[in-house]
Amino acid sequence: MIRKLKSGQYRIYSRSIDTRTGKRRNLGTFDTREGAMQHEREIQYFKHHK
Repeated sequence: MIRKLKSGQYRIYSRSIDTRTGKRRNLGTFDTREGAMQHEREIQYFKHHK
């Protein structure tokens, strides 16, 4: 899940909620939406190609 921050940057959050904190995990902050989308694709690839 990618969200735009007030600073204008984009942050990737985990799709599932962390049971310890009750919030979504921060998976990285990027200057552009394209950079965030590219990294999210890399995360999904890694999750399915271990």
